[in-house]
Amino acid sequence: MIRPRWFAIGGSVSLLVMSGMWIGRANDDEPSGDTVQQFAVEHPECTFFSGPQERFMDVTVRPRNPRSSSRLSAMTTQVVRMLSSVGGTPTYDRAQKPGSIDSFITADWQANNITPAPRTTDWEFIRRVSLDLTGRIPAPDRVVGFVADSSSDKRAKLIDQLLASPEWVDKWTMYFGDLFQNTVNKPSSGLVRFAQGRNAFYQWIHDSISNNKPYNQMVTELITATGDNSYQSGTLNWLVGGVVTGGPSQDVMDQMTANVADTFLGITHVNCLLCHNGRGHLDSLSLWGSQTTRYAAWQLGAFLSRTQATRIRVDNTSNAYYWSVLDNNPGYRTDYALNTTTGNRPARVAPTGCKSGQPCFYVAPQYIFSGDAPKSGESYRTALARNVTGDFQFARAAVNYLWAQFFGRGMVDPPDTFDPARLDPANPPPAPWTLQPTNAALLNTLAQHFIDSGYDVKAVMREIANSDTYQLSSRYEGDWNSAWEPYFARKFVRRLWSEEVHDAVAVSSGLLPSYTINGFTDQGFGKVTYAMQLPDTVNMPAGDIGTNFLDSFLRGNRDDQPRKQDGSILQALNLMNNAFVEARLQSTGANAAPLITKSLQMGNPDLVNNVYLAILSRYPSSDEMAKAQATLISGNRQQAAQDLVWSLYNKVDFVFNY
Repeated sequence: MIRPRWFAIGGSVSLLVMSGMWIGRANDDEPSGDTVQQFAVEHPECTFFSGPQERFMDVTVRPRNPRSSSRLSAMTTQVVRMLSSVGGTPTYDRAQKPGSIDSFITADWQANNITPAPRTTDWEFIRRVSLDLTGRIPAPDRVVGFVADSSSDKRAKLIDQLLASPEWVDKWTMYFGDLFQNTVNKPSSGLVRFAQGRNAFYQWIHDSISNNKPYNQMVTELITATGDNSYQSGTLNWLVGGVVTGGPSQDVMDQMTANVADTFLGITHVNCLLCHNGRGHLDSLSLWGSQTTRYAAWQLGAFLSRTQATRIRVDNTSNAYYWSVLDNNPGYRTDYALNTTTGNRPARVAPTGCKSGQPCFYVAPQYIFSGDAPKSGESYRTALARNVTGDFQFARAAVNYLWAQFFGRGMVDPPDTFDPARLDPANPPPAPWTLQPTNAALLNTLAQHFIDSGYDVKAVMREIANSDTYQLSSRYEGDWNSAWEPYFARKFVRRLWSEEVHDAVAVSSGLLPSYTINGFTDQGFGKVTYAMQLPDTVNMPAGDIGTNFLDSFLRGNRDDQPRKQDGSILQALNLMNNAFVEARLQSTGANAAPLITKSLQMGNPDLVNNVYLAILSRYPSSDEMAKAQATLISGNRQQAAQDLVWSLYNKVDFVFNY
């Protein structure tokens, strides 16, 4: 039976914050009377605009309206007000090495007269970096040992240890599974990979991350993948993700092309150009896009014109099938043909007077940013991979995607709305356009560092996590101006991923689940203990008490429902009453939670310290300690201990990384 629990420790999760009701409201320090920036959709019939439109909109297109960039500031201010203050918040050395992340960020602060937040405490840092790098909260003994360590390089050592851990592999396998949209099926297009295809793709991603495979090599393998069985070759499943139904083969070429541009170059507007010229359609969204033609997008799509994705029945008694992805099948295709009048995109029609078989009837491949074409004897997709991974924009997009994960927003945000005409500080765009990145020089430098490292994803993360910019406190002394948000002068809080919340409850309680995943566990992958090890974000784990809990935190479907940070009443209710949490409050029986059973053997002060360290990675404040002890001695001690643990799972600092 689920009991109502009342345990006033302070800072418990506010339903207002969890429900996201503050989102979209102005901060108190913002001028009244402004209107939130609106984006005109001139052609709403275009399929480009049928999904979540906000992810295609770049809020840096025009001079910034303060409210258009204040969401993170509002959430951070709200959450920080509820946090308990534990330990001092030290300052840091403001002298920065030239060419470092901090040198560029500090220059921005000075130019804009911004005083940054101080450095975060060791207590907060170990929890923050552990969650950001591995998706797990740190073990209590590791927290205490780290805080007690007086060595000057302990943060750098911790970062290296986390980067070398299997938990790092789990989290970033999940991240790239999201980025590459690895799922059993895609409702938006009707594509089905089946569990075997999803699993093969998962295994390839996991092995690539575990081996620290260079990112340019990973992308080359995905673009050039060729084979006859997507159950056996995981890489085939990425191109298969571009298969759409209900139209001619060019629709598939276009979607594969849009996926390449969005995922690997951060340029989602190529998807729009595959429907129509940019002029008159993208004028308010992208300077580059407004000057680019549909024909140029077709030239990019032509790199995939000789690629055929085909379904193959597994056997005659089953409706299951796998996919082959092959090039140059006899009599299949030549180049991108202009001969369609039906399908998912507007008609593709050759110039007047052009006949089938004539050169004007076909579009030959040409890379949209350089004009490069396949070399003699080079396959089209090999040429495409060479151009994409050799493009500086490839590195720039990759580091911007990663930056957004660590800081809550990209230097170009949303991270896949790059405008190639507004990225060069030495060649700024004409007024009223502005440079798009919030710090173009830093973005370009970080991209070059990525290239110089051999496209080492770990190297980028190491550079970011070791920076003073990343190690700033989320707390701010004085009045914070939301207009400073693009300058990264404080840590912006983030709500934990679904999987991180789940695993934090499981790990801290000491009661780990064991999930049997149909089509995964029974195919040799074994049972799943941590949500971060799940191969997908849909129906995982089906029918188990953890499913609804995970879904409430908006993990998305890797298709038309992206992972979101939004809060909801349902999230708060799940933390309060879900059977997954309630099961970890038991102090007796075969399934008793080790955290509670061990804590009950301690004296009251040690009990309180123990549960705080396990759940929140810190000791309680003096006020929290006093309230907790008073409750423990006022009635049923066992019940009070359970209620204390429950209350900590419902504190705002449990579900946010700060």
